[in-house]
Amino acid sequence: MSLPKSDFLRVLTERGYIHQCSDLAGLDAKAAAGEVVSYVGYDCTGPSLHVGHLLSIMMLHWLQQTGQKPIALMGGGTTRVGDPSGKDESRKILTLDQIAANKDSLKTAFSRFIRFGDGKGDAIMVDNAEWLAPLNYIDFLRDVGRHFSVNRMLSFDSVKTRLEREHELSFLEFNYMILQAYDFVELNRRYGCVLQMGGSDQWGNIVNGIDLGRRMGTPQLYALTCPLITTASGAKMGKTASGAVWLNADMKSPYEYWQFWRNTEDGDVERFLKLFTILPMDEIARLAALKGSEINEAKKALATAATALLHGHEAAEAAAETARKTFEEGALAETLPGVDVPRVVLEAGLGVLTAFGPDYAALTASTGEARRQAKGGGLRVNDIPVSDERMVLRLSDLTPEGVIKLSLGRKRHVLLRPV
Repeated sequence: MSLPKSDFLRVLTERGYIHQCSDLAGLDAKAAAGEVVSYVGYDCTGPSLHVGHLLSIMMLHWLQQTGQKPIALMGGGTTRVGDPSGKDESRKILTLDQIAANKDSLKTAFSRFIRFGDGKGDAIMVDNAEWLAPLNYIDFLRDVGRHFSVNRMLSFDSVKTRLEREHELSFLEFNYMILQAYDFVELNRRYGCVLQMGGSDQWGNIVNGIDLGRRMGTPQLYALTCPLITTASGAKMGKTASGAVWLNADMKSPYEYWQFWRNTEDGDVERFLKLFTILPMDEIARLAALKGSEINEAKKALATAATALLHGHEAAEAAAETARKTFEEGALAETLPGVDVPRVVLEAGLGVLTAFGPDYAALTASTGEARRQAKGGGLRVNDIPVSDERMVLRLSDLTPEGVIKLSLGRKRHVLLRPV
């Protein structure tokens, strides 16, 4: 297939963002004419987005960089219902205050990738509660609809897995696809939006919006989805042993974020450089050609470029320098992630398995996991392997820098700081 004529679709094609499109030729012609306003929706189910959301955010980035207009739609209304796509259980119902707090927290990440303002090509952020809440129907869905199961009634692609596994699907969740379709129509009426983008798991919901728009008299609408990313080994993108890779710095430090990208599998380096950085394609080709141990330089370039996009160049370079000192020089880098521990705890003695667990360093998900890691030689305190799982950490274990360095494997470290 020849490359598209529009800069927008050409960049997305070259970098590997496109999985499905409802009318590639029609969308290409529209983008070439500079007429595309597009949106991606994000529900406010938590205080931070994670790496799994990055692909669609990068699509909004390139949309804007190629002269089109992005809309970041915050789901203040749909979050009250919950998207059933890919879920085996109903989402927890959040209060309005919780949704509002999450929405405010989510805004920080977007400004790193897209430019907001009042200009023609500037991005805008809107909340679908503006038009969904006044319908009053949403209150009915929230308070009454969630008690009704529609497993025996209908089957839609976005919830097929739930039904096939015979997990209950409430009427509340079933209505989510109706609300998402209505969002597309409303955004077209208000802002001339003609394209909805999202992950491939959203294809059915997006196409529903196109069909609703046709029935309600909108101009032609378009759908464009990106692939759901898995790593070369088949793992889900953005999932680690310690949980999701969050975008907010207070939930995942720039150093930890840098380390996530540095640990990319060899087979994913070129693909991730294309998808998650803005490095030029010729530079990506040069890095992708590195073989053997030199591929680590490509991984460092990926980590630094991806971290700079989210946290800024200064934070990215600091993370890279911390890693260099820690791994190449063997020095104790003060900028490693740290956890404050009450001094009285260390005075009384802190069990080493507890220190590695979720209440302190969170390098392991449980003390049981810490015990298994210790037996396998995976835990270190101040770079010395933990040979006794009954070991107790005390103030006497503090390094000259006044910290206790906990390590899981070679690449994950946390400093315990007495306060």
